[in-house]
Amino acid sequence: MIFENKLEIQRLQTANELRQNGINPYPHFLRRDMDITKFKLKFSHIKDLDEQRAEPSQLVSLAGRIKLMRDAGKAVFANIEDESGNLQIYFSNKTLNPEWFAVVKKSVEVGDIVFVRGYAFVTRTGEFSMHVSELTLASKSISSLPEKYHGLVDIEIRYRQRYLDMIMNPEVRNDFKKRSIIVSTIRRFFEEKGFLEVETPMMHPIAGGANARPFVTYHNALGVNRYMRIAPELYLKRLIVGGFEAVYEMNRNFRNEGMDLTHNPEFTSIEFYWAYHTYHDLMGVTEDLLRTIIDRLGMEQIVEFDGTMIDFSKPFARISYKKALIEIGGLDPEIISDKDKILEKLRSDNYEANENLDLGHLQAELFDNYVEDKLINPTYIIDFPISISPLSRRSDKNPEIAERFELFIAGREIANGFNELNDPVDQYNRFVEQMKGKEKGGDDEAHEMDEDYVRALGYAMPPTAGEGIGIDRLVMLLTNKKSIRDVVLFPAMRPLKTETKESK
Repeated sequence: MIFENKLEIQRLQTANELRQNGINPYPHFLRRDMDITKFKLKFSHIKDLDEQRAEPSQLVSLAGRIKLMRDAGKAVFANIEDESGNLQIYFSNKTLNPEWFAVVKKSVEVGDIVFVRGYAFVTRTGEFSMHVSELTLASKSISSLPEKYHGLVDIEIRYRQRYLDMIMNPEVRNDFKKRSIIVSTIRRFFEEKGFLEVETPMMHPIAGGANARPFVTYHNALGVNRYMRIAPELYLKRLIVGGFEAVYEMNRNFRNEGMDLTHNPEFTSIEFYWAYHTYHDLMGVTEDLLRTIIDRLGMEQIVEFDGTMIDFSKPFARISYKKALIEIGGLDPEIISDKDKILEKLRSDNYEANENLDLGHLQAELFDNYVEDKLINPTYIIDFPISISPLSRRSDKNPEIAERFELFIAGREIANGFNELNDPVDQYNRFVEQMKGKEKGGDDEAHEMDEDYVRALGYAMPPTAGEGIGIDRLVMLLTNKKSIRDVVLFPAMRPLKTETKESK
């Protein structure tokens, strides 16, 4: 049995006693008139009345969870809370039937959800409250809430039992409301620009669209492996080939990799593709989008994150990949173009150095270790090495450079965009090079060959630019949260010992 501690057993007994007395501890069809915040607004004027500060003629029904009870013998003060806010309620053996008052005092406890009906009044101490004339138990809580003054601070419990975290910490609910506003604003933004929202497969026959290890599952009816999608990119670009000119998808991706402050194995992103536009257009749209979201949240364009002020009001900086290595990373120009010198530099600073990596991937190691965490204000890094950009178009000026950017804010990658490679022969050859690198042991997250995607490009994809934005990291930034687990309702967690034993 799940409910085994002493207090839970006592509450189960209380629920059974109520049933034996003909009282259902889990009734239904209890309709409230309004939420607590609307109640406070509707009757806020009584605070200004000189004499009788009450509205006894206007009875209203509310519902909420009891967060606090103060027994004064023949009267009880309690605090109830719903999604909108909290309110003090008052009832006594005079406002309720005395026999029912005795049942309530014995059977209703902190954590229970109650339905109350009464009128607004102000107590002698000046607190706006409800004078309750009717109280019904709406749902009996078997598990006790944490003690009010210490609250729920254990981070493991907060993530594993998000429902309890939300009960005890209303600010957590507010953060996820902000997340919802961010998501809805993004949808509205792209719809107003003429983008079509689409849905593409979550299970792929080939792991592709990004460099990452996939989760593998098995389709019994087809008798084949399927890969939980790493990214929707290759399917969305098939739609561009098919004739759509502006599409987006906002949904989950899955990557079988480690978990840390910025990585969860399943995460939310938006990817959008825009025919007859360039990656420079995408950078402008992204700046516009972020400022629109900040306005929608009612925030200033200078946002605080982890004690640092980040300025969104100015045009975002743009700097080339190599220039960032030199000017921001402080690296010698002679090092960044010499594979052996890069390996020597990484090893001397105790960073991992894989000699099987090509020059572009080694430059990426330099970037990750010497540049990324220094990019605080919004900064576009542009013109990436082509070998780490297998789906990007080559620069006409320099074929070793990809027409690509990544947006960094507060030392984290927020967005990745580029002019799409639409030459089917070049794309095929890039896939081949990726597979060679994988076979050598240099890059075990490289793209697999996707012949159908190459075939799609063979029917001609118009000049297109595409971008992906990590929703979770964006929410982290705008809610001032340092861990991705704080902005994912139910983050991945290591199994408890009891769960591990049961699974065996």
